[in-house]
Amino acid sequence: MRIDPVQHPWMTAPETVAVMAALGEARFVGGAVRNALLGTGVADIDIAVPMPPSEVLARLVAKNIKVVETGMDHGTVTAIVGSQAFEITSLRRDVETDGRHAVIAFTDDWAEDAARRDFTINALYASASGEIFDYATGVEDLIAGRVRFMGDAHARIAEDYLRVLRLFRFHAWYGKGDVDAQGLRAAAEAKDKLKTLSAERIAKELLRLLEAGNPTLVLRVMAATGILPELLPGALHLQRLERLVEIDADNFAPRDGVLRLAALLTEGGDAAHAVADALKLSNADRLRLEQALSGEHIAAQLSARDARRLLYRIGVSRFRDKVWLAWAATPRSANAIQWRMLLTMAENWQRPRFPLSGLDVIQAGVPEGPEVGRVLAKVEDWWVGGDFAADEGALRDQLRAAIDGA
Repeated sequence: MRIDPVQHPWMTAPETVAVMAALGEARFVGGAVRNALLGTGVADIDIAVPMPPSEVLARLVAKNIKVVETGMDHGTVTAIVGSQAFEITSLRRDVETDGRHAVIAFTDDWAEDAARRDFTINALYASASGEIFDYATGVEDLIAGRVRFMGDAHARIAEDYLRVLRLFRFHAWYGKGDVDAQGLRAAAEAKDKLKTLSAERIAKELLRLLEAGNPTLVLRVMAATGILPELLPGALHLQRLERLVEIDADNFAPRDGVLRLAALLTEGGDAAHAVADALKLSNADRLRLEQALSGEHIAAQLSARDARRLLYRIGVSRFRDKVWLAWAATPRSANAIQWRMLLTMAENWQRPRFPLSGLDVIQAGVPEGPEVGRVLAKVEDWWVGGDFAADEGALRDQLRAAIDGA
């Protein structure tokens, strides 16, 4: 089997050709090869070479290719040509591992490098001309939808406990049928080791899993084996996530890992806060998760006027998240048209500008201080309640009335 470079422009792009030519003996590896064989998009281009990183660096510099020393100790550098980055890793073998970190040695043996990789479908290499090098059953497993560890599953997991989660993530993306039995047993036996990993690594893997076409099948397996509670303690709403996945597919919506995580959690800020802490989410993801699960509840029957008022108060992004989650909480028989109308309204929403400011309140006679904000908020509430119809003149009349009535 081979990959036809003509059908994969990333292989024949000038940037790729320049890097491969500079390196000499080099092969594409991992996800780029796997996805090319499946006919899906290739985003990251990883390259393996049978030479130490110092030589990689010298060869690239000699051809005036920009290099970033992203992980020299582990044999990895990044070449950048134009806007395209190439992660280049020297062939390696493990000398010592503890489930989190590995002591490695460089090698020129392709089979030895393949043996240390996680799954057979990720241990695939391809030459610049598209020739496939498979040192296990990677092509066969890829076609069959089998996600299997290279060699002994227990040994591969003991090298890096994150592979417990990677088993489920890759099965969600590429697997068919049941999770590999040997891998599942090994993963279940190592579940208590997940707490030794950094929260950031776990969060990244979990969010990628949630972005799969249908992650609920493997999440149920993870729940049954006790692995999911290690990551997300407390009650989880797998049915709501399952419904959201269906809605995403029906509406050609992007697979949003953070929104799908929200669908799993209990309403209210407590669960969101606890999970954000446990996973050490970014401030942006933490805020989004907490806002999606707290505050106003949106119903499909929300009037256009009330929808505009809510959009003004909470913003488009939070409004959309809450619509998706509320829709996912409804049965399949629910009227999808009403939910789609709310989402369309949000997409077309142009937030009106409130014409008054604190300075206007002060100029109207209110001394500087907290009372300025209170008066301004009262007038703004009146304006929003009137569906933003009042012009600046009417607002100034209302401001005077609010001051006089204070």
